[in-house]
Amino acid sequence: MSHSPLEVFDRRLVRLRRDRAAATVAQVAPVLEAAAERLLDRLDDTTRRFSRALEIGGRGVVAPLLRARGIPLVVSMDLSARMAAGAGGLPLAGDEEALPFAPESFDLIVANLSLHWVNDLPGALVQLRRALRPDGLFLASLPGLGTLQELREALAGAESALRGGLSPRVSPFPELRDLAGLLQRAGFALPVADGEGLPVRYRTPLALLHDLRAAGEANAVLARDARVPPRALLPMALASLPRDAAGIPVTLRLLVMTGWAPHESQSRPARPGSANARLADALGAEERSAGEKAG
Repeated sequence: MSHSPLEVFDRRLVRLRRDRAAATVAQVAPVLEAAAERLLDRLDDTTRRFSRALEIGGRGVVAPLLRARGIPLVVSMDLSARMAAGAGGLPLAGDEEALPFAPESFDLIVANLSLHWVNDLPGALVQLRRALRPDGLFLASLPGLGTLQELREALAGAESALRGGLSPRVSPFPELRDLAGLLQRAGFALPVADGEGLPVRYRTPLALLHDLRAAGEANAVLARDARVPPRALLPMALASLPRDAAGIPVTLRLLVMTGWAPHESQSRPARPGSANARLADALGAEERSAGEKAG
């Protein structure tokens, strides 16, 4: 079966897995809360006060944190109706790829560890920007390139040994260098993208797999191998995971996107030629024309 170049993920499968995970997601609440708290720390950097917030894919941890910050209206949207029902805000089943909101519906939008399952991220960002009021804030976190790298390499090594080839068994993740550009293309003002590590350790390899399933984060790549994997694949892969005295380290690279809906009150770059002071004077340097040699 062929797919559009924009179709990387099986969105129906993502929804079904999040439906099932609605009953188990509390098992991974500490990891989700740690990511959400780091994301919402950005709210402490602004004096702007928000009254209408949309949180996407918060899985029960984001809405309570927004309400604790005094935001009176919080809508919790999720691809899964079951997950949305337990998210903590006004529940809404909706698709990030086709947002069901009128323009300028919210002054704050937060997406914590959910947009990495979107096929058309540039298109979704355009819709999110339109749903913001002028001077509204968009915050999102995504797992970035390098996340679950230990598991990716272990599975690849085991499958190569058993089948002589590879199939995608861990989701592809975005690179930090692409995110600020995507925000700018979507029409956000003052776009910023940064990343940090979120250290996670497991006592056993199976605990890692259980947590991925509990969070609804199992493989949903359209190009995944539909065949039953060799019986030895998982034991061989899990046995090769690196470990130390403290357990099995797992990389979670957290990428954060920040952008504002444009507003006339925001700072803007000065017009070319509008400066009233020389850069050379400010730096205490001697100015030379192009091509002129020093000395």
